Amino acid sequence: MAERRSSSSSHNGSSSPITNIAQDHLFSILLLLPVDSIISFSMTCKRSMLLTHSDTLWESICRRDWGPTSVDSLKSSAAASAAADTNHLQQLVWKKLYQQVHQLNCVSCYRLSDPDGDEAYPRPRASHSLNFVSGCLVLFGGGSEGGRHLDDTWIAHIGNNFKRILKWQMINSGMPSGRFGHSCVVIGDSLVLFGGINDNGIRQNDTWVGQVALDEMFVLTLSWRLLKLEPVAPPPRGAHAGCSIGKRRMLIYGGIGLSGVRLGDAWVLELSENLSSGTWLEIVTHPSPPARSGHTLTFLGENQTVLFGGRGLGYEVLNDVWLFDTSEGHLRWAQLQYDLQNVPEGLSLPRVGHSATLILGGRLLIYGGEDSYRHRKNDFWLLDISSRPSIKLQRATQKRRGSLANMWKRLKSEGYKPDCRSFHRACVDDSGRYLYVFGGMMDGLLQPGASSGLKFDGELFLVELVL
Repeated sequence: MAERRSSSSSHNGSSSPITNIAQDHLFSILLLLPVDSIISFSMTCKRSMLLTHSDTLWESICRRDWGPTSVDSLKSSAAASAAADTNHLQQLVWKKLYQQVHQLNCVSCYRLSDPDGDEAYPRPRASHSLNFVSGCLVLFGGGSEGGRHLDDTWIAHIGNNFKRILKWQMINSGMPSGRFGHSCVVIGDSLVLFGGINDNGIRQNDTWVGQVALDEMFVLTLSWRLLKLEPVAPPPRGAHAGCSIGKRRMLIYGGIGLSGVRLGDAWVLELSENLSSGTWLEIVTHPSPPARSGHTLTFLGENQTVLFGGRGLGYEVLNDVWLFDTSEGHLRWAQLQYDLQNVPEGLSLPRVGHSATLILGGRLLIYGGEDSYRHRKNDFWLLDISSRPSIKLQRATQKRRGSLANMWKRLKSEGYKPDCRSFHRACVDDSGRYLYVFGGMMDGLLQPGASSGLKFDGELFLVELVL
């Protein structure tokens, strides 16, 4: 009987050694575990259940998994909403929010542009750049009607009201020169721009740094300067992809080089601490992605970057997914194999000229693009590679192509219905919940003598994760 009582008391948690650990120490231990293990721990006893339902713990889990910038931005947004509408106070419940982000299946769209209004507004364009930096949207360059490639820079301050019509301000800097198909990434509170194609079809390989400033009167300024570089630089190109891969590094891949040849090379730009100079280094590894243009590169955080889609050497439209890993001091590519037939509605996945943006929860939101028949899209897809095997296990995984099919999920869309588009640009705010999309190529009316009815779009709309 004594043994039974001892066993019973142990199951009730009254004499379990773990119950004697101080709460803050237990929180520290739990934060070392994956979420599934934390949930399993909650089932062991009453105290563990109470601990694992703590809002403080779940806020810390969100900070760990989403990053402090996203969590702080969500809190600021909630506080601003509460101040604006005291009748509808909303308190963030972190465990519920974590579950909602994990179960995301819908986005909602809002039209933010009024190009016919009295305010100054960027003209329609495609293959431009759009970035969120220092609380502002920054738009530069692109191609427009008549084959002109633009050199204008536009800025719009977002603030805490994400769904309002924005007031754009044009910056007359005269530099960089007009171009489209360039890459522009955010590093700290600066922009780093590389390459592109100018009015005369000439490919560029110059590198620029842009700095945004907002004074006390909410007057925005942006200054561009040419970056000082070591003699070695990537060959000139446009329609490549680029992203930041850490505090002071930028990765570019592929694009269209001289004589219209599609490229299959990767380069990393190492920047000095004050971003006054930099060094380009070519990354040569095997295996590596095939040559392409119109694809995307998206940094997931820590050591991983995802490449998706584009148009290949044979003009085919691609749907392959590659992971660029910089862990353990090595730079290497690995392909994440899957079969389209195993993905619900997966036959529509191959695309070029799409956007792929890291959103809240560490997943990619892929929007739009076009297929091999130039049919433009307006669908939203979620790409989640968190359940992928490690790089070391890729060879074993390649024989089980269907095992990674569940990393894809098509999302529903509600609210405003934007037109199908490709070669638009998109960026996300600091919280990761709000995606801004501007411009792109759309289907228009076929004019007499024209081979196609393409038109440039000048619309800005917001995509909100429905949580």
